[in-house]
Amino acid sequence: MAGIDRLFPPGDYDVVVVGSGPGGLQASYFLSRLGVNVATISADDEPGGMFCKWPIFERLLSWSMLDAPCEPGTREYEWYDHNSLLALEPELRALVPAQMGRDFVVPSRQEMKAGMAAFAAAVPVRYGCRWESTRRDEGGFTLVTSDGEYGCRAAVFALGVTEPWRSPIPGIEDVPHYADAGAAESYEGKTVFVIGKRNSGFELADGLLPWARQVILASPRPVQTRVLALSTVRVRYLQPLEDAGLGGGTLALDAAIERIERTGDGFRILAHGTTRPGPFDLRADAVIAATGFSTPLRDLGVSTVAQGRIPALTPFWESTNVPGAYFAGNTSQGAPGLRKHGVGASSPAVHGFRYNARLLAERIAGRRLDEAQVDDPVGFLLHELRRAPELWAQKGYLARVMTLEPPRDEGVQPLAHFVDAAGPDAVAVCVEMDAEGSIFPGIYVRRGGRLRETALDPQALHDFEREEYRRALELLLR
Repeated sequence: MAGIDRLFPPGDYDVVVVGSGPGGLQASYFLSRLGVNVATISADDEPGGMFCKWPIFERLLSWSMLDAPCEPGTREYEWYDHNSLLALEPELRALVPAQMGRDFVVPSRQEMKAGMAAFAAAVPVRYGCRWESTRRDEGGFTLVTSDGEYGCRAAVFALGVTEPWRSPIPGIEDVPHYADAGAAESYEGKTVFVIGKRNSGFELADGLLPWARQVILASPRPVQTRVLALSTVRVRYLQPLEDAGLGGGTLALDAAIERIERTGDGFRILAHGTTRPGPFDLRADAVIAATGFSTPLRDLGVSTVAQGRIPALTPFWESTNVPGAYFAGNTSQGAPGLRKHGVGASSPAVHGFRYNARLLAERIAGRRLDEAQVDDPVGFLLHELRRAPELWAQKGYLARVMTLEPPRDEGVQPLAHFVDAAGPDAVAVCVEMDAEGSIFPGIYVRRGGRLRETALDPQALHDFEREEYRRALELLLR
């Protein structure tokens, strides 16, 4: 990045963005387009964040379709491209599919990284500038960095959930973490015990199937296959689960691990069953801790969730206890949303948190990038239910909001914010999905300070612009 890496010298800015992964790039892009005096700094030497080295077996979980029922670069195309960042300029849209071939609908890590680099050409960043500590006062923050001090009224931390985290299991310190697992071929002919049955654990299992003699995954909670089948990460889980179901070399155990002991030629794992009680005494040639990651929060002093691994956030991704400290990227999962049907937000993934970053930037700037004309209120809302990629990417989490008298577009907002906040008479519509996978419109009408929630019926083709939906919505808005 020669020629631009010494931008944003230490000094005072309205906002400082820390990080040059997709979350930082997206937040910085929208802040600058909103006219905010923003400086973006990164400890890395290049853009891309975690995609510079992970996933370790190179293939992502989220997909981008080269051909879709709409034109690449349009708003509707975002529905079919889960990996590109958002932009106002046509030349900055749909950049990840432009790097992909047609051999796989899921991009490789290198293709994803190249798409991020293409986007970053339009987002100035001061690279090689490491955030080290923080001071707070009435005016905001002073970020102490390896290059000097940055003052700002608000800071956006796009740090990723990238710091390896280990469960407090005796002996776990003797085994490598997912981040240090190494090449798949190094496990050829071995029995491998994987601690964890979430994304990284099944990514390891999927990558090791062609090499390992046996793969054993264990964690206390069972895999929720009903929820998994409806998620974007299902592709990673299915082959190991199929192998386990057919009695192959894979085992998926619901077990709490008590301790790990190093032996002369491998490891001994002692555990006890959870869904089916009973002891386990297992031997393995190798053990890998796929126990997750945490956010490197340093001295921010923010409240956390998920065993202290992720910052606790308001619906607009601001720290619940440190005003002015915002979080972008996959750390925005610290704002849980309503989780009405047990389905969480898509904020850990690019296709979810890219929309969060735009709303966060508008929140900080105090204004929006655009506002739709509302001539036909019912038609406008139904079109959003049918076509809006934000509502489909973040089901039950983001909603389109419109005031009622007069009808005025209030943009996309977190549903949790609309439900909890006071305000004028308004309606919010969102796409929701229940635990069985049924997709339906959720309508939230606020009148006189009282909120009425209505779930409309599903439709097989998800065509929510049909006449029966128009009649139902008209009745609700009267």
